[in-house]
Amino acid sequence: MSWQLNTELKTLNKMGADLAPKFKKLGLLTIEDLLFYFPFRYDDYSNLIKIEKLVPNILTTLRVKVELISSRRSFKKHMLITEAVVADETGQIKIIWFNQNFIAKILNIGDEIYLSGKPIITDHSAEFHNPVFEKIGKFEKATMHTNRLVPVYSSTEKLSQKQIRFLLKQILPVSAQIQEWLPQEIMLQEKFLALQQAIYQIHFPKDQATLELAKNRLKFDEIFLLQIHSGLIKKELAQLQSPKINFFATETKEFVDQLPFKLTDSQKKAAWEIIKNLNHGKPMNRLLEGDVGSGKTIAVALAIFNVLLNKLQVACMEPTEILAQQQFNVFKKNFQKYNFNIALLTSSLTYFNNEHLSKKELLKKIKDRTVDLVIGTHALIQEKVIFNNLALVVIDEQHRFGVSQRKMLKEKSQSNKNIQTMPHLLSMTATPIPRSLSLTLYGDLDLSIIDEMPLARMAIQTEIIGPEKRAQVYNFIKEQIQAGHQIFIVCPLIDPSDKLGVKAVVEEFEKLDKKIFPEISVGLLHGRLKVEEKEKIMQDFKAQKIKILVATAVIEVGIDIPNATVMMIESAERFGLSQLHQLRGRVGRSEYQSYCFLMTESESPETMRRMHAMLTAKNGFELAEKDLEFRGPGEIYGIKQSGFNDLLKIAKLTDWLLIKKAKPWVDKILHIDPTLNKFPLIKEKIKNFEMNLHFE
Repeated sequence: MSWQLNTELKTLNKMGADLAPKFKKLGLLTIEDLLFYFPFRYDDYSNLIKIEKLVPNILTTLRVKVELISSRRSFKKHMLITEAVVADETGQIKIIWFNQNFIAKILNIGDEIYLSGKPIITDHSAEFHNPVFEKIGKFEKATMHTNRLVPVYSSTEKLSQKQIRFLLKQILPVSAQIQEWLPQEIMLQEKFLALQQAIYQIHFPKDQATLELAKNRLKFDEIFLLQIHSGLIKKELAQLQSPKINFFATETKEFVDQLPFKLTDSQKKAAWEIIKNLNHGKPMNRLLEGDVGSGKTIAVALAIFNVLLNKLQVACMEPTEILAQQQFNVFKKNFQKYNFNIALLTSSLTYFNNEHLSKKELLKKIKDRTVDLVIGTHALIQEKVIFNNLALVVIDEQHRFGVSQRKMLKEKSQSNKNIQTMPHLLSMTATPIPRSLSLTLYGDLDLSIIDEMPLARMAIQTEIIGPEKRAQVYNFIKEQIQAGHQIFIVCPLIDPSDKLGVKAVVEEFEKLDKKIFPEISVGLLHGRLKVEEKEKIMQDFKAQKIKILVATAVIEVGIDIPNATVMMIESAERFGLSQLHQLRGRVGRSEYQSYCFLMTESESPETMRRMHAMLTAKNGFELAEKDLEFRGPGEIYGIKQSGFNDLLKIAKLTDWLLIKKAKPWVDKILHIDPTLNKFPLIKEKIKNFEMNLHFE
């Protein structure tokens, strides 16, 4: 049997062939894929005790002999019940398995087994219900499912944990073919486990201490590669040229003076950092962070204004069609006194100023430089979109776009053979990212921060609401509508889900529209609606024809309805803190007092701890730190959308010590050889990473 790392799972054996389609759903095709598919948790079944020492509800493992075993059908539910009596030298205990008909065929009287689970007390005696078991053979081998730290993997339908562990155990010897790629100096100085050993121990750890060593090594690998990749991008950009954008001081001052509001000091500082950066002649690669409602758009508008006065093109990419259309209208309004041609390009919307054009006509105008500023969605990175003198690319909510998508848009100007420069890149996000995290995720970016709110904005009053106060909230909503205001009600799902027990937007809309607020106009908005339907609903909401908008988190980013004063979030515990903060930021966008109600039926300590953070945190940056602590970065910052999914399988970006440890090594290696030719194994790793980005 000559298995290799690239051997496909479907060719291993009969079990591999049977399970291959299920593994494929998880993105696992080869032995190497499965070896690098890490557990998300471990059940500690290493607490081996005797029956007489059992404690209820404590995870325990027994070594016992089967004395009796039989199966029967329950009278009412027709459920198959398998019962057994097992014993060791200190006593007996009853075991019950529900709907596991194979057990009676596998286990026989006299078999020795390991049994793991939590004993419960019923009728003054202890029992195990549905425990994990493993037979002890004549020649006892190391256990996989009991009597140890047992790995638990993310799975898919009809792919059991036992099947995953069994196949992994078979292929683990192939891990000997994995090449050690970290330089020996790092290995020795940091006292890391060898990579082969770390892979073995991450799946079947000898003990907790060895597991931590394995995690430490594999986490370092991911963070180290991520920082190397960012460092290479930064060095590559330093070698390129970009258009030098001249600053039009007089015109910019006139533009700012005619705004209907006064810029904050933070907005002025951020705008000036961007404008200065554009004048360097080197590619700007800057991330603008600002809390929800802090006024990032106008700071960006000042930069765009100066690029357009330089007679160069700008492209803005938005994460949703709704937001693209909104920003199109915002920029048309901001620049209405100037002779700029502004276009909107999405999969279904094509506008040139106030005129609707065919996509073919609009693409021609972009190519021949008739269009100065184009706002769009992913449609902007289609092959047919060719720019002419593209000088600035603005990406809104940049963590929602893949690295390869950002790179494709940056390189768009290269489609024009006469232009050999790289456009400047300005990314924006309203999801506050702690500085240490942004340096790791986006180490190639310079950072500008808007950390104060516009003047005359009142703090949004936020409350956690249990079921007993729901009627009061509905009455308050009626009062707000009578006062002329509007309401957002957000649910986490589109369709009902009994399993999750959370509010479904369609179901909630029906209830609110027909039973709770029959005399008030209620609208419904979610991602599955057609573009025309979404557009009509948003127009009606802006025009105040709709008073209550029931929606999914599709309204999380950028929707600007100054008249909305109440954000009611159903099943709030289902959202992360940063997402809740984003949703809350859809209100409080005017001089009116606004309110956010976090509706939850959960009373778990963890839920309450997270919800209370929404009441106590002073801003989004503080909440982002707490969200990292509670949930980890993958869910918060959309790591999978950021193009780092193949590197961040185990590391958490709260691993500050490892982040700090990796940085000097990265700096040293890139200082020795920025081409990585002296570090061919690291270079190969980075090459594989970039290939994954290209095909993500």
